[in-house]
Amino acid sequence: MRGKDGDGWRHLPHDSPNLQINKQMTPEEIKGLADLITANIINCTKEVLTSDEAAQYMGISKSYLYKLTMRKEIPHFKPMGKVCYFNRLELQQWLQRNRYETQEELDERTEEYLANANSKGGLHGHRN
Repeated sequence: MRGKDGDGWRHLPHDSPNLQINKQMTPEEIKGLADLITANIINCTKEVLTSDEAAQYMGISKSYLYKLTMRKEIPHFKPMGKVCYFNRLELQQWLQRNRYETQEELDERTEEYLANANSKGGLHGHRN
């Protein structure tokens, strides 16, 4: 079934104008897509990841992951002394460290600080 423009593509709704699905996928393309979906599901549900899976999960190169492990900057396991494994939850926690507050959060903290300081007799601790 061809789209309105007759180009062989089925266009998706307005909210995703850049996405298109070719209705004439080859069996090899379908298998490749199925393999990719399966790999993504496994990576999101597996507790322990290999170096390849961890690098893909984190969106970094395998060489950079190797550098992080050599510097002991990222948590990892070497049960047999050579091959590295990673706990997905620990990677997630590692990725979410050093969080920066939004401007709104900083403004709220400033207001709380000033309110507390004023209730204790001013910013310099002097009471009248």
